Amino acid sequence: MEFPETGRIIEIQSYKHDGTLHRIWEETLILQGTSKEVVGGNDRILVHESDGRTWRTREPAICYFHREKWFNVIGMVRADGIHYYCNLGTPFVWDEEALKYIDYDLDIKVFPDMTYHLLDEDEFKKHKEEMNYPEKINLQISKSVEELQSWIYQRKGPFDPQFVEQWYERYLFFR
Repeated sequence: MEFPETGRIIEIQSYKHDGTLHRIWEETLILQGTSKEVVGGNDRILVHESDGRTWRTREPAICYFHREKWFNVIGMVRADGIHYYCNLGTPFVWDEEALKYIDYDLDIKVFPDMTYHLLDEDEFKKHKEEMNYPEKINLQISKSVEELQSWIYQRKGPFDPQFVEQWYERYLFFR
């Protein structure tokens, strides 16, 4: 199977460019899995960091992954509205162990009013030099930042005002 099936609980793993494990999110419920997109939901799940630390997420979240996009989006359901955290990284792969991607450091934090901030530019620059990111990767990440900003501006995909709400309702039904 090329994607996790609806109703299955999976783990999400992110890696760094050099192949080292970066972070693991336990127990994400698959709400929809297709050959192109995966939508999952979770709430207060345990997260394992590569340095051994663990922590729990603070609120319900809807996760969006695309097989062809170099980013993924987490919509966090909070009292003051939907907040988004977008990771720049490779398209996902699914191998029955976990949904996996390579994290390329840059993130975009989006607020309920759809204003946003690009984060971790220093980390990207540092890792780009340390891990010798190929120019092809640098160009792809730059292009994906622009595409993600366009999606935010257009309210496309997971930024559609109804996207997180509808998937969150489905998540509550499955729980």
